Amino acid sequence: MADNETPEIKEKATSSLMPKLIVGVFIAIVVIAEIVIFFVMVPSADDVAALAEARLIGKVEASMTKDNEELVEEDPNSLEEFPLEEYGLSFVPPGQDRSYRVEFRLFGVVRKKDLERIEKLYGERKNRFRDRMLTEIRNATRDELYENQLGLIKRRILAISNEVLEVDGEPILVGIGFPDYQVFEE
Repeated sequence: MADNETPEIKEKATSSLMPKLIVGVFIAIVVIAEIVIFFVMVPSADDVAALAEARLIGKVEASMTKDNEELVEEDPNSLEEFPLEEYGLSFVPPGQDRSYRVEFRLFGVVRKKDLERIEKLYGERKNRFRDRMLTEIRNATRDELYENQLGLIKRRILAISNEVLEVDGEPILVGIGFPDYQVFEE
């Protein structure tokens, strides 16, 4: 009886490898199919760039009129510069013996949609604004007034500007700048 059982066990052992082999081949075919689909279906970086460029060109062409003039759509969030006057003052910084003269022009950066509001507000609050600017410059130290430290003064002037020119607690200025800025020791 022992001889009869041995061939059956060998048949079962060889037959049990066949399902494992079929599963392995099936998984390999699925993986290879996914790789082929990936390379065929997913666009390359060049294809994506070309598609984006074509869409951009299409949008530009669609916004042009029939007379080949560009249709200018004004973006209400585009930024505009608004002049905030020229300033010049002589003063003695805290802790110094010498007097200094600071001359600068100031402009504010505002969203296009807020341009009319700031013109009105600045007209109404011009003297308060000027007083706060002069006070801020007078309270600045000598080191803060030099151009390499201008970032600190800019942040403080922007905060003061938004405080004076705000509407309903909303700051109207996005930024400020100095097209001309000079410090003289007198």
